[in-house]
Amino acid sequence: MTPFQEKEQCQNLHLSRKIIDEETQEAAIVDPVDPEAVTAAVQQNDVKLTKILTTHHHWDHSGGNAKLSKSFADLMIYGGDDRVEAINRKIVHNDTFNIGNLSVKCLATPCHTRGHICYYVTGEGQNSPSVFTGDTLFAGGCGKFFEGTADQMYKALIEILGSLPEATKVYCGHEYTINNLKFGLHVEPENVAIQQKLDQVHIQRANNLPTMPSTIKDEKLTNPFMRVHELSVMKHTQQNDPIQTMSYLRREKDNFKV
Repeated sequence: MTPFQEKEQCQNLHLSRKIIDEETQEAAIVDPVDPEAVTAAVQQNDVKLTKILTTHHHWDHSGGNAKLSKSFADLMIYGGDDRVEAINRKIVHNDTFNIGNLSVKCLATPCHTRGHICYYVTGEGQNSPSVFTGDTLFAGGCGKFFEGTADQMYKALIEILGSLPEATKVYCGHEYTINNLKFGLHVEPENVAIQQKLDQVHIQRANNLPTMPSTIKDEKLTNPFMRVHELSVMKHTQQNDPIQTMSYLRREKDNFKV
């Protein structure tokens, strides 16, 4: 058994993630939207829930924070935005803390919301690190630019998340993978990696299985928003600049019909 264990739920295409340090049995939950399910999972796994890691303030990510704070004493609720429900630990880029023996690094990725945080988790003996990306990076896509710009999403995806080890497991906030990959094939019809992954995730969803985790390597091969330097993607957008390519892709994806 590794000291890091992922467990997941799919609720209306929203994914809550539980992080457990098996050595200490300390646990955290990322973006709880169903407090009752979290409480049940904590009891079933006989762990001590000490932290909530909130990626951003939208209700479908932080909506369970207040109720959980009343159920678990001294619960630390992390977030990068004062609008996060029940926040009591405000964080900024490169802040670190621990979940038992696991190390968590906070990565500020403003764009979808101005206070969006991704959480990069590592631990001794862990097979590979993991990053919890909320609505910044999806498998095959990225979040809408509600409060930011293409420049910010470029920094988030290419400079920050793209610099993580390629084996890093990616856990995002929603199950949008099939539609995202269909858009990816629209952008790059000859991309064999996208077609192969789309075939794979169709099977996973047909069996009611989540398509996560992805990896940073997978995203660099299949996610057009992480491929804005590729000539094939630039050619599709008729742009010569990667940030303008990012902007074009987001506008096109916003209106893309499967």
